[in-house]
Amino acid sequence: MENKDYKAVGKSVRKKDAMQLLLGKPVYTDDVTPNNALVVKLLRSPHANAIVHEIKTAAAMKVPGVTAIYTWEDVPKKRFTIAGQTYPEPSPYDRLILDRHVRFVGDPVAIIAAETEKAALRAMKLIKVTYEVLEPVLDFHTAKDNPVLVHPEEDWYPPCPVGGDSRRNLVASDTNSDGDVESVLADCDIVLDRTYHTKAFNQAMMETFRTYTEFDRYGRLHVISSTQIVFHCRRILSHALGIPKSKIRVEKPRIGGGFGAKQTAVCEIYPAFVTMKTGRAAKLIYTREESQIAGSPRHEMEIRIRLGADKDGRIRGIDLYTLSNSGAYGEHGPTTVGLSGHKSIPLYTGNLEAFRFSYDVVYTNLQAAGAYRGYGATQGIFALETTVNELAERLGMDPTAIRDKNMVKEGMQMPAYYNEPANACALDRCMEHCRQMFHWDEKYPVRDMGNGKVRAAGVAMAMQGSCISNVDVGSATIKLSEDGSYNLIIGAADMGTGCDTILAQMAAECMDCSVEDIAVFGADTDASPYDSGSYASSTTYITGKAVERACAELKEQICSIASGMLNCKPEEVIFEGKQVRRADTGETVSLEDIGYKTQVASMQAAEATVSHSSPVSPPPFMVGMVEIELDKETGLVTILDYMAVVDCGIPINPALARIQTEGGIVQGIGHTLMEDVRYDHNGRPIGSSFMQYRLPTRLDMGKLHVEFEHSCEPTGPFGAKSIGEIVINTPAPALTHAIYRATGVWHRELPITPEKIALSLTEK
Repeated sequence: MENKDYKAVGKSVRKKDAMQLLLGKPVYTDDVTPNNALVVKLLRSPHANAIVHEIKTAAAMKVPGVTAIYTWEDVPKKRFTIAGQTYPEPSPYDRLILDRHVRFVGDPVAIIAAETEKAALRAMKLIKVTYEVLEPVLDFHTAKDNPVLVHPEEDWYPPCPVGGDSRRNLVASDTNSDGDVESVLADCDIVLDRTYHTKAFNQAMMETFRTYTEFDRYGRLHVISSTQIVFHCRRILSHALGIPKSKIRVEKPRIGGGFGAKQTAVCEIYPAFVTMKTGRAAKLIYTREESQIAGSPRHEMEIRIRLGADKDGRIRGIDLYTLSNSGAYGEHGPTTVGLSGHKSIPLYTGNLEAFRFSYDVVYTNLQAAGAYRGYGATQGIFALETTVNELAERLGMDPTAIRDKNMVKEGMQMPAYYNEPANACALDRCMEHCRQMFHWDEKYPVRDMGNGKVRAAGVAMAMQGSCISNVDVGSATIKLSEDGSYNLIIGAADMGTGCDTILAQMAAECMDCSVEDIAVFGADTDASPYDSGSYASSTTYITGKAVERACAELKEQICSIASGMLNCKPEEVIFEGKQVRRADTGETVSLEDIGYKTQVASMQAAEATVSHSSPVSPPPFMVGMVEIELDKETGLVTILDYMAVVDCGIPINPALARIQTEGGIVQGIGHTLMEDVRYDHNGRPIGSSFMQYRLPTRLDMGKLHVEFEHSCEPTGPFGAKSIGEIVINTPAPALTHAIYRATGVWHRELPITPEKIALSLTEK
C-alpha cells in the first residue's frame, strides 16, 4: 500500500527546526525570554498531610533583593484543576494556587519572588512554618473509604459526572461490560487470575518545567511557557486568577521534551500570580528535583485480570479491574484509567464473547499523577499481554500463534473500544513481519550460553488511539503570501515530535509545492486557531485533517480570485501549483500575481481556517519482540535485539515515525528494567535526581530495528493514524515474557530490577 505518487507525504524530509537545534540557537523558553525577570521559587511542604497554622516571613523579607513572599492568605479562594483537558474538564476542581492544607511532600506552601536566585533561596531558608501534621493516606489499596480524607474541603467540585466522591477518597469510578462475563469464564477450560502493579514513572524530559510571565504593552498577561496546551493553559490561568481570557496570551517556543508532563499546567500559575501582584516580569524554572517530586508522573496502577480460554487457545472472556493512584490531586485521574481497559481488551476481539472493565481512581497523600505517553494503555497492556503470554506457556502454544488466533483484524467491530470498527488494521501483518524479521522460531527457544547466562525472547502487541473521539479539535490556518509561498498557522505544539514538519508536508502535498514553501507558526493563543493541543496522539490525525481541509478551501479561493483576473467563472480554471490556468484558452496567472491581487482593491482574502474533529479514534497497532541475555548470578538483563513493526496507517514522514518508535521503546525499556519511584514510610520521595532514578542510555539498548506495515485509514489525512504513544506499550510485557523464559519466574510488578530477579531465583 505504498503511495509513491505523493511528492511530500511519505518522504523523510528534514525537520523544520533541525538546523536551529543542531547549531544550538536560542529556541527554548529560557533562551528567548529576558533574564532580568523576578526569580520565582516555591517553598514546599516536608509533610505528606498537614495544615499550615502560621507562616513567619518577616526575616525572609529582609533579605536584600527579595520583592515579595505570598502564602495561602494572599491567593484567590477558588478551586481549579491544572489538567490540560477540553472544557468541561473530567478532572475535579480540587486545587488552590496555595492551600493551607498541604497534601503531599512537595506541595507548595509559599511563593518567593526575588531579584536573584541566590536571594530567593536564602529567603526560603528563613521562612518559618508551623504545621499541624496529620496522618497521611500512603497506601492506595487502603485509600477508598479511608477515615482519613485527602480532600475534606466543602468546595471540592467535579465538573463532569465521573463517579468521583471526595468523601470516599474517590476521584472516579465506573464499570462497563458486554456479555455475561461470569458465565463465559465458568465455561472456559482455563481461567488465569492475575494481579499486576506498575509504579508512577517520571517523564524525565530534558527540559524541566518552566514559565516566563509579563504584562505586554497592552497591559495583558503574556505567558511564554514550555507547554503542550496553550489554549487549555489560558483557560486554567483565567479560572485560577479570576481574569478574562481576553487579558491573557499564552505561547510556547520550542519544547525540550514533554511526553505528556506538559499537558498539565504544573508551574504556569506561580509566576503568573507574581506578575499579577507585582506588575513585573517573573520566571520560574523547576530544578530536576522539583520535576521529579512535584511534576505529573504516570499513574501508579494495580490491575487484576481474569482471563478465560479454551484449551485450543481461544480467548473467550476478560474481566479487568484497575485501581489507579491519582495522588494528592485528581488531574487526568478519571481519563487515564479508561485506557487501561479500552486500549487493551480490544486487542483480543477475535473470539471474545464477553468482557467487563471496572475501575476506581483514588486520592492518596503522594505526588499527584498526570499524563504520560501511553496514558493508562501502557499499564493495561502490560497486564493483559503478560497474562496472554502466561496462557500460551501454560497451554504449550507459541505465543505468536495464540495471538494470530485471537487478535482483532481489519473490518471487525470492537465492543470494548466503544463499538468502533477497525477500518484499517494491519496487526496480523505486523505479527508476521516481526516474526520473520526477528527470526522468532530461532530465538524463542531458551539457549544456555554457559557461565550462568541464558538467552531468551519475548513478544507483545499493542494498540492506542488517534485522538479523543468526539472531543478533540484540531485547527489550521493557511494563507498565500505575495511571493507564492504559504504561511501555515497551527495551535498544536511541536515538542520534538516533528508535527510542524509533518503538517507542512501535508500542506505542501495539497498545494503542490515544496515543503520549503510552507512557513509554520505555532502555538500562540493570540495568533493560532483553536487547537486542543498536542496530546492523545491527535496531531497528525486531527490537525492533519484540518490542514488538508484548509488547503482545499484555500485552493477554491485562489481559483476564485484567479478567475476574476482571467475574466471567467471559477469552475473554468485549474489550480496547477505555481499558477492557475484557464482551461479553454490556456491563459495563466501566477501565484505571485494572485497574491499581489489580494492586496489591491480586493474583497477576498487568500486564506482559510478550518477546524476538524472526529467521531472515531482509529487505533494504530504494533508488535514488539525482544531478545535478552540474563545473568542468573546477578539478575542483570542485557537487551540484545528489540524489533518492532508498527501500523500507523500511512507514515507521513517515515524517518520521524521511526525515531518516535525508537524513543518510545527506549522509554518502555526504562520503565520495565530500571526506573523506580520510591517513598519512605512518611511519604517522602527517595531518589529525586538522575543519580538514583536511573534512565536508560544508548548503551542499555542493544540493537533497535523498526519497520512499518501500511494500512489506509479512510478518516485520516492521506490514510494516516497516530504513532506518538503506542510505541511505549510493548517493552514491559515483551521483556517480562523474556525474563520468565530465562528464569521460570513471572514478575508482576514494574520495574523488574536485577535485585528482584536475583532474589526470585534464590527463592525459587
